[in-house]
Amino acid sequence: MAVPGKVAAFHLPPLPTVGEIIKLFRLKAQKQLSQNFLLDLRLTDKIVKQAGELKNAHVCEVGPGPGGITRSILSAGVEQLLLIEKDARFIPGLQMLSEAAPGRVSIVHGDVLTYKMEKAFPKHLKKNWEDEPPDIHIIGNLPFSVSTPLIIKWLANVSKKDGPFIYGRTQMTLTFQKEVAERLIANPEGKQRSRLSIMAQHLCTVENCFVIPGQAFVPKPKVDVAVVHFTPLVQPKIQQPFELVEKVVQRVFQFRRKHCFRGIATLFPESGRLKKTEQLMMTANVDPTLRPFQLSMSHFRNLCNTYRKMCDEDPSLFAYNYREELRQKKKMRHLLKHTSRSKQTGEENQL
Repeated sequence: MAVPGKVAAFHLPPLPTVGEIIKLFRLKAQKQLSQNFLLDLRLTDKIVKQAGELKNAHVCEVGPGPGGITRSILSAGVEQLLLIEKDARFIPGLQMLSEAAPGRVSIVHGDVLTYKMEKAFPKHLKKNWEDEPPDIHIIGNLPFSVSTPLIIKWLANVSKKDGPFIYGRTQMTLTFQKEVAERLIANPEGKQRSRLSIMAQHLCTVENCFVIPGQAFVPKPKVDVAVVHFTPLVQPKIQQPFELVEKVVQRVFQFRRKHCFRGIATLFPESGRLKKTEQLMMTANVDPTLRPFQLSMSHFRNLCNTYRKMCDEDPSLFAYNYREELRQKKKMRHLLKHTSRSKQTGEENQL
């Protein structure tokens, strides 16, 4: 008899193991999609535990594959589980799990990069940004090929409070190649400090939970995998539009071994570049001889705030693209060289 006032624990009925599902549906990890299966349910339970309390929560799992993490999420007693899977080969196995947990699982055959997640959860779960995070979680063992573009997309959503963050400060528990995870959490002076470090840490609390050795996956990847937990901050550390922050950070880190002056200079057109770069760095109070990985979050905040003021004074500045200017110069040199050769050939023919 159930104890009054308590929700009975949910247990999946007997099912084929994940390994048996793989054999049953003849599933094979595709190298071009950087797929790696995690079959050890103790590890999938450990991943899901990092997400926090999931009883009666709403969860979106990204790329469930053969369903190892899916089983652990369902066993945690979630109210609703949304599965987004791009590879059609995995759908029959996931439907088997859905039938074992009637009314709890929805399956979307689609690409998470294009899926509109702002309509994925019930409206009553929505919370104010300043409140505690909503009872919504995103969990996923991400293929290496999609992990970086996907986290950048979601960080942009955090900044704009849209997509899965229209419901509030939705938490994420995701796997990354160990090296990428080290970039996400890297501090100033750290060898792995990068664009990802700034973009993630200025918007979220980022925690590296634990590392899974490569041999735990099938097939075994050449690298280890880390589980990272993200909780969006109430106030971003840099209060500027995502695109502006991203542009400044990208330019700083494109010459990561050189003094930061070199990368910051590429924010400005060649004409007036030196003067504007000096103005930006002096106003932002940034030592031009520091390397990009030595810059603190306050350095980046000052750079972004000062650059924003300069863009407000000159609206054409933000549209400036350093690489496009290089392409145009190269094109012009090629055109001049071709014109010179044609002229020389014409003169020789006349002779």
